[in-house]
Amino acid sequence: MRKKEKLGLEFLIDKITNSIENAVTGDSFQTEVAIINKADIKTISDKKLWLFDWKSELRDPKREVFKLTIIHNPNVIQGLISIEDKNDHVFMHLVESASFNKGKDKMYLGVPGNLVAFACKKAFQLGYEGNIAFLSKSKLIEHYEATLGAIHIGGRTMIIHQTAALSLIHKYFPNG
Repeated sequence: MRKKEKLGLEFLIDKITNSIENAVTGDSFQTEVAIINKADIKTISDKKLWLFDWKSELRDPKREVFKLTIIHNPNVIQGLISIEDKNDHVFMHLVESASFNKGKDKMYLGVPGNLVAFACKKAFQLGYEGNIAFLSKSKLIEHYEATLGAIHIGGRTMIIHQTAALSLIHKYFPNG
């Protein structure tokens, strides 16, 4: 089995939105993030929708996998994130948009940003002042600095501190 944490994350922040936004109409849809449940396992195992082995993430007892859905449409998963509580920050292991939210013909903008904002929110809830970390693909370090306010601290390690975390949270979760 590949060690995903060694590969580095490779998600593109297409747009920082107020929730997620229809790529064609510009309409905004409020979202919710919830932990994956047993009914979701079939969906997240579909190789047509997902690049990563999310069942493997679910087997790791240290990690939690969350799904992003549109409010009032909880059966269609827009994106997934795997995070771990590191006792002083939250570490993002994987972030992925559903296949229909990737590429030039994507349905919704803002999915990856929404998931990162959720990780920041979780880090505040855990008492870590919003601090999160992740490994980036080398070619995306500048992209994450520019779009997320992430800081490159060496190697491929990126962190998001309190100020940038608050900015993301206020954008994606204005009501808390």
